[in-house]
Amino acid sequence: MKIEAVILDWAGTTVDYGCFSPVQAFVDAFESQGIGVTLEEVREPMGILKRDHIIAMLEMPRINSAFKELKGRDYNDEDVDQILEVFTDKLMSHLRLGTSLKPGTLEIAQLLREKGIKIGSTTGYTKAMLEPVAEAAARLGYTPDMAVTPEEVAGFGRPYPYMIFENLKRLEVMSTENVIKIGDTVADVLEAKHAGIKSFAVVEGSSVMALSEEEWETLSPDEQEQRSFAVKKVFLEAGADVVLQNLGELVAYL
Repeated sequence: MKIEAVILDWAGTTVDYGCFSPVQAFVDAFESQGIGVTLEEVREPMGILKRDHIIAMLEMPRINSAFKELKGRDYNDEDVDQILEVFTDKLMSHLRLGTSLKPGTLEIAQLLREKGIKIGSTTGYTKAMLEPVAEAAARLGYTPDMAVTPEEVAGFGRPYPYMIFENLKRLEVMSTENVIKIGDTVADVLEAKHAGIKSFAVVEGSSVMALSEEEWETLSPDEQEQRSFAVKKVFLEAGADVVLQNLGELVAYL
């Protein structure tokens, strides 16, 4: 297989081990409306455009019921905008704590460049949200050749394939057959499948794994194996072509 480009996700894949920055921002945003949400509920739609993420959560039966009980009505666009405004404000402060590179990111980026493989990226963040993350990553030595956000494709973020297509256009990639997308959420997998490219998912540090690096390292080998098996099952059922334990395993495919 000749690889022309690798499209990488950001939070949970190359930065922010465990994808905690947006998770806490969602929790805070819903709490601002008087609604408590669980981490499992927050993580279920992870990876899609943040406004769509809020709507997906508001459509969840328990949260929808809680909202109606609290407000005496169903949610509307104004409610979504209010939650999004708080989310964005909270995220911008949380992002400063979630800009560290994940293990293996620099090594894989260097290997891709040595092999002449182009590096693209997609995200569920808006351009304003991604900027401080990308700037911090650049200071640490990681800068992909391309970064596309949902508003650059008319808001059609994941699971739509258009951010990938925009990457391929700007990177002048000849064929989708020669492209790999790597992410850490089901939305990443679906984005790749809808684009007709190879879908790789990463286990360690993923949003699906939902553990910090310290939490992961304190697990016993048996516990790590059990958690990894459960995460791999989620990705494979979503349609991933390959599930990597960590980014380092990409070397075998290059």
